[in-house]
Amino acid sequence: MAQTEFHNDAAVLDIGDRPSFPQWVGLSIQHLFAMFGSTVLVPILVGLDPSIALMSSGVGTLMYILITKGKIPAYMGSSFSFITVMQALMKGAGYPAIAQGTMAVGIVYLIVALVVNFIGSDWIDKALPPVVVGPIVMVIGLSLAGTAATDATMRTLANGTSVYDLRYFAVAMLTLILTIIYNMYLKNFISLLPILLGIVSGYLIALAFGIVDFSGVVAAKWFSLPDFQVPFLTYQPKLYWGAILSMAPIAFVTMTEHMGHIMVLDKLTGRNFFKDPGLNHTLAGDGTASIIASLIGGPAVTSYGENIGVLAMTRVHSIYVLGGAGFFAIVFAFIGKLSALIRSIPSPVIGGISFLLFGVIASNGLRVLIDNKIDFNKKRNLMIASTILVIGIGNASLQFGNYTFSGLALATVIGIILNLVLPAKAANE
Repeated sequence: MAQTEFHNDAAVLDIGDRPSFPQWVGLSIQHLFAMFGSTVLVPILVGLDPSIALMSSGVGTLMYILITKGKIPAYMGSSFSFITVMQALMKGAGYPAIAQGTMAVGIVYLIVALVVNFIGSDWIDKALPPVVVGPIVMVIGLSLAGTAATDATMRTLANGTSVYDLRYFAVAMLTLILTIIYNMYLKNFISLLPILLGIVSGYLIALAFGIVDFSGVVAAKWFSLPDFQVPFLTYQPKLYWGAILSMAPIAFVTMTEHMGHIMVLDKLTGRNFFKDPGLNHTLAGDGTASIIASLIGGPAVTSYGENIGVLAMTRVHSIYVLGGAGFFAIVFAFIGKLSALIRSIPSPVIGGISFLLFGVIASNGLRVLIDNKIDFNKKRNLMIASTILVIGIGNASLQFGNYTFSGLALATVIGIILNLVLPAKAANE
């Protein structure tokens, strides 16, 4: 599984590097913690079992690593793109409909992967040059800024409304400051755990501020079997065309986000994953992860932007660390007390960490532009980058009935079109 033909010496642990056992445990748990908040938030919003979502993300990550031949350090987590549709389906036919829609999403991925396998992916280099890639990467990070700010400032009341809480902001900023200090001043192995240390420190600060709810931890059992939803075993499936037609088209939206994440990983690791192992393998891995989720009771999954932030910040790209994160996700799904403890991490702690993680993603997009010496004195480059940034960050989504094309996906498509149709020089240049 290890890549031997190329080694990125800029990384602390490159993709094929195997850490020692203590390092593996610490780095993998750190990675999982960074993914945890978003992974369980989706099922909580939809009404699914968070433990199942945690397990499906772990199994999906391991399957993705297997299908991509252990060459891509990516983590599969619950997708936010399907929340609205899944909420509607849950109120109607329930999870069986969500399962069928999620499986349809995975099948769409596999079909597109098959097409790419036959026609190749060389067209990607022409459609997605640095002037398009850089702004898209920036959008991936900056479009999440609002989520981080909300987590860091807003407290949800019992009636569902949110109010500004100065304590939340204080906890978030202290968490952020400590995480920055850990990144800048720690040495040796401990310097590889800034995010885990930041979360632990933030949790203790939140505890001192009185915003940690332990009731779920007290009520939880040490061993708890996740609420599996298996077709023909826990329910009798039938055809739900509404679910299929509602969720399958959104797969094309998440594909653009998936490709954006692969672009960032290319720059981050010094490789070209579109060629090796190939876009067909990355899409097949993502699609298979969703199909697995649909068979055990989880939501649709996708590659995570938070994963990129952790890789960029720690410079630990080891596939063994990612596999370890997937393994611990599965284990945690069965440990009730531990899962409840992680779920009790207050949102301002996640928000404080996210300020840094999402910012690192955006900064990597800026680095793409700088490294490739994109000249913004040229109007062509200025028009492309400006359009992508504002549409993507502003989330100017395109809606057709119940279907929504996200701002990121729309910005990506428009950026590609502008790159293909605009002349090298403006008429007045």
